[in-house]
Amino acid sequence: MSRAPYLIHFILLVLFGSCNRPEGTVLKAEVPISITGGQITGTSDSSGRVKIYKGIPFAAPPTGDFRWKAPQPVVEWEGIKSCTTNPAAPIQNAPVPFFAWSEEFLIPKAPISEDCLYLNVWTAAESSAEKRPVLVWIYGGGFSSGGNTVPLYDGEDLAKQGIVVVALNYRVGMLGFFAHPELAEESPDKTSGNYGLLDQIAALEWVKTNIAAFGGDPDQVTIAGQSAGAFSVNALVVSPKARGLFHKAIAQSGGMFNRGIGLISGRLPAEERGKQLTDTLGISLASLRLLAADSVLKIRGRFGPVVDGVVLPNVREAFERGDFADVPLLTGWNADDRVSGNSSITPAAFKANAKKEYGGRAGEYLTLFPATNEEVLEQTLHTLGVLGFGFQNYTWAKMQTEKGNRPAYVYYFTRVPPGEPNYGAFHSAEFSYALHTLRNWNRPFEKIDRELEEKMATYWVNFVKTGNPNGASLVEWPLFDPKNPYVLELGNEVKPRMIPFWEQLKFMESINN
Repeated sequence: MSRAPYLIHFILLVLFGSCNRPEGTVLKAEVPISITGGQITGTSDSSGRVKIYKGIPFAAPPTGDFRWKAPQPVVEWEGIKSCTTNPAAPIQNAPVPFFAWSEEFLIPKAPISEDCLYLNVWTAAESSAEKRPVLVWIYGGGFSSGGNTVPLYDGEDLAKQGIVVVALNYRVGMLGFFAHPELAEESPDKTSGNYGLLDQIAALEWVKTNIAAFGGDPDQVTIAGQSAGAFSVNALVVSPKARGLFHKAIAQSGGMFNRGIGLISGRLPAEERGKQLTDTLGISLASLRLLAADSVLKIRGRFGPVVDGVVLPNVREAFERGDFADVPLLTGWNADDRVSGNSSITPAAFKANAKKEYGGRAGEYLTLFPATNEEVLEQTLHTLGVLGFGFQNYTWAKMQTEKGNRPAYVYYFTRVPPGEPNYGAFHSAEFSYALHTLRNWNRPFEKIDRELEEKMATYWVNFVKTGNPNGASLVEWPLFDPKNPYVLELGNEVKPRMIPFWEQLKFMESINN
């Protein structure tokens, strides 16, 4: 018998794969794909490798009667929606550079709208059957600003490393976190104030339902965020409503473990403040819903996540009970993790405040946080500012290790970005290295920065893929051990080191228990 048929069969197998090859839709940006609501097309990056879909709706516009309600189902559309341009950022003040944050850290000046519940997706998958791990990025901004259109959040480069990147939007400020007794009364859960967090949960539900169409794996989802984004990740880890929607967590400079966090409030105090606001303004809730979003923005108040026991339990108590999503954790903070300069206070006043606040432990406190003169106090105030973030991430890693079964990895970022303004290794300095977006940041970066970017992005991608940041050619990142707390320093050198300010952190932990 001739061997020609077998040879032809072998050649076909080599060229096209076996008949057992996983089936799936071939992904091309210009070819429509079906998701919740209808069909969409996207665009491609300059290489043609990455398919980019921008402005995908994951909920109905939160306007009119839907203002201050949980996100509603997507409104279906006819035809094919072109998802090729950035969506609107949520309503907020116009973006103006300040402190260390140049325009690359801010949303574009337009569009900004109350109609903002859209997300962006980057994927280099060639087939919907590939099941690539997924990274969902949640932005910072103090719960009053931010959006998924910030240039430094671009997911193109990470998508080239084999993951699918999603950047979501959520409501901020009063439109995202206004609590009021009447809002609680009309809610099925009898609570109010966490609309921004509910937006994030709705986006994760969208990912679970739809990400396979982009070649993503709904069973390999990592939630990640910085600053308020890290606070959000912390909230999602303990929220019963988010359970099962993600499988790993990355939290950069943020968490909710200490008492007295200004951004966070209990439900009753938050709703009482909301009632006082409407009483002072002499306006009903119905009338507030009729106000233009720009007019709502002008109303001053304190708005942030609400510990309501429904969407957001008390984080520390949830961890103590073991009632949290036990997932691998990558977390850390920066050497100059500040959001402002030092306050003006004299050494004498600082010591007096310490005695008032800590009583019999004031001596211990002042040994760890000295104020012997103005120069020493200046450094102490800097340390306290940095540990305002560092304490959250240290405590989170410690409680994950002690109360959970999944590992924690902690970093300490020390690289000072070259150029001006120079605020050291400031709050937000690290995430562009991790997201591999230095190309979008106008700084005179050096070879060492590019090398650090490559290493950090690889650590982050490895973690998204496996729950372990380590890999070939990388310095070994040690598991976090509260009894011998080594972290990975990410700076001019990448190396394991003892956690900084451990004695100070242990003191802060003792007063927050």
